Amino acid sequence: MDIQRLKPHFPWITLLVLVTIVGIADPSFLKPANLLSLAGDIVPLFIMALGLTFAIYIGGIDLSAQSMANMITVVASVYLAPLGIWVAGICILAGFTLGTLSGYLTTRMYVPSFISTLAVGGICFSVAQWLSGNRALNMDATQRNETFGWMIGRTGVVPHELFIAIGLLAICLLIERRTVLGRALKAVGAGELAAAASGLNVARYKILAFAISGGLAAVAGLLFSVKLSGGAPTIANGFLLPAIVAVLVGGTPLTGGVGGVLNTAIGTLIVAVIRASMLYFGIAATQQQMVFGLVLIAAIALTIDRSKLRTVK
Repeated sequence: MDIQRLKPHFPWITLLVLVTIVGIADPSFLKPANLLSLAGDIVPLFIMALGLTFAIYIGGIDLSAQSMANMITVVASVYLAPLGIWVAGICILAGFTLGTLSGYLTTRMYVPSFISTLAVGGICFSVAQWLSGNRALNMDATQRNETFGWMIGRTGVVPHELFIAIGLLAICLLIERRTVLGRALKAVGAGELAAAASGLNVARYKILAFAISGGLAAVAGLLFSVKLSGGAPTIANGFLLPAIVAVLVGGTPLTGGVGGVLNTAIGTLIVAVIRASMLYFGIAATQQQMVFGLVLIAAIALTIDRSKLRTVK
């Protein structure tokens, strides 16, 4: 079989192989309750990866997502008491606004996306340190449960986080496949110069891609703070690399134009199984980032479209 025809199916094949390997090592891993619990735990990471997909889909990168989520955990913890449910709107608006700033710096100031988003991430980190006094914060448990308890509850054995993930995936899938925005983002990722030559307002759509990424990173941070009943400037550290891995192993390459949010859902499941397998096989927490680094290198090497690269710097 032609390897190029098989390539789009690599994520599914990888997921099935990994599940089989871990299932053989520990048959209890395949119990439905265990799989549902595993999927529920990975939802904040999935939401972050979902946002990153839009930035990577256009051939960019968003390195502010982790710091954005950290900042939002602090914002949610500080302002839950005075604002109640409205704190969710403040968090999402902050993420969307800072994502827009990243897009503006990239498109209007011609700052490469990895620099502009890294800078915005630095802003997020500083805001989180200032608001928190550089310490961990706790939410009032009663108010958290009254306001956001529905986010972390269960219906039978199904965590409510899964319903949130499925809802966001459906919205993003609708944007990607059924809207002008989705078609424009694909055109920009497939060939930015050609898209601009056809009359597309490339800058506008790139800004929107980064804004969506920022908004979803904020949602991830909000859910993370609710799950942990608090926040801190570094509480979500360690999420960025697995989130990027989830996008890339799912089949959305750094060169953009192919893949999409459904691929990221598969990629996130792959990351979840990799994380679980490292626990089953006794890989220390200090070594897990190294494993994800190796997986990231492999994912880039296998997914990147070299026809779009004249040089590598």
